[in-house]
Amino acid sequence: MSKEVIIIGGGIIGLCSAYYLHKAGHHVTIVDQSNSSTGASYINAGYITPSHFVPFSAPGMITKGLKWMLNPSSPFYVKPRLNSEFLKWAWAFKKSATASKVEKAIPVIKAINLLSRDLYEDIKKSKDFSFHYERKGLLMYYKSDAVGEEEWAIGQRGITEGLNVKNLSFEDIKTIEPNVNLDVKGAIYYDSDAHMTPASFMTEIISYLKAEGVTFFKNESVEDIITSNNSISKIITNKQELKADEIILAAGSWSSKLSKKTGIKIPVEAGKGYAININRETNITIPGVLCEAKVAVTPMEGFTRFAGTMELAGINNRINTTRVNAIADAAAAYYKDLEISVEEKNKAQSGLRPCTPDGLPYIGKSSKCKNLTIATGHAMMGWSLGPATGKLVSEIISDKKTTLNLDPFSPDRRF
Repeated sequence: MSKEVIIIGGGIIGLCSAYYLHKAGHHVTIVDQSNSSTGASYINAGYITPSHFVPFSAPGMITKGLKWMLNPSSPFYVKPRLNSEFLKWAWAFKKSATASKVEKAIPVIKAINLLSRDLYEDIKKSKDFSFHYERKGLLMYYKSDAVGEEEWAIGQRGITEGLNVKNLSFEDIKTIEPNVNLDVKGAIYYDSDAHMTPASFMTEIISYLKAEGVTFFKNESVEDIITSNNSISKIITNKQELKADEIILAAGSWSSKLSKKTGIKIPVEAGKGYAININRETNITIPGVLCEAKVAVTPMEGFTRFAGTMELAGINNRINTTRVNAIADAAAAYYKDLEISVEEKNKAQSGLRPCTPDGLPYIGKSSKCKNLTIATGHAMMGWSLGPATGKLVSEIISDKKTTLNLDPFSPDRRF
């Protein structure tokens, strides 16, 4: 049965949800507070990452985080603040960072990433799109033996999970990246991964959805959500009132604020990331992560992107030049012939990733609101998990059995 559906949020999660909902025969309206051309969905690394099966809230991250807080150039920064919601999130993160919880999360994260990769490839094969998509795998570059051993331990776990992972020497790397002058000891290679140019896909899917009759209300912010009898009765924006049978909350880092208007509390913290685009030849052909620096490098359509850092400092779009410089310094440290110019650094962009305490997104309904489906909290895997999340959302709204078990993603789960 066709339903009227409102999606709050026009990022990768909202757009993929609209795509699958439209395919299922529903009438979709997207409300986005921006003009749908900025944000984390546009400046991310463009990775589809079955390799990233270990959640962010892994054992040892708290210790690393405390250490990195003293270094303004560190890959991970938490701005201390006496805010009750942040403190609750931090406590939930601490409780989630256990070996047993990580073990439970690994197969869940791997499964949804593999599903999403296959769905991207299905979309690519359709005659409706021509976006950039390549499956060349991912190289986890390391400069020290200690980090190499750490990454290979994860790689071996990946092998037990069914992924094809190889431990490459420097000589091995040169056979697949012969024209790049690297300063590394080796790399762990995952052939499971793919990469894209985010803006290419975003532009195409927006055009496709508009042509298919999906309604867009851009530059329109949701100011209130009115509920009645355990359901949302109407959405109030800064321009109008809207009603629908079903509401999808896919507002990224703003989702927690909006969910509270329905009585649902979902811990979400905004994790800021930065990206620098290099619009000149770098000879880089395979995506790589500079492990010690936690910087992602992606060859995109006509440029190479260097992206990284996780800055938990609340919702703001301020550019921290120290962090931008850290990404540029990492590029020079791993690529001998590459120096990012001042002009390139000055054009750096930032985006906010919605982070949950346990590293798993929220996908599904809460018992507190019958016609609200939450789809947020994907952190650094938002791009990777877009199609899988969209398909699952469509299955929920269509009252179909979901492709994956949604229990691990429940918005009502406790930490």
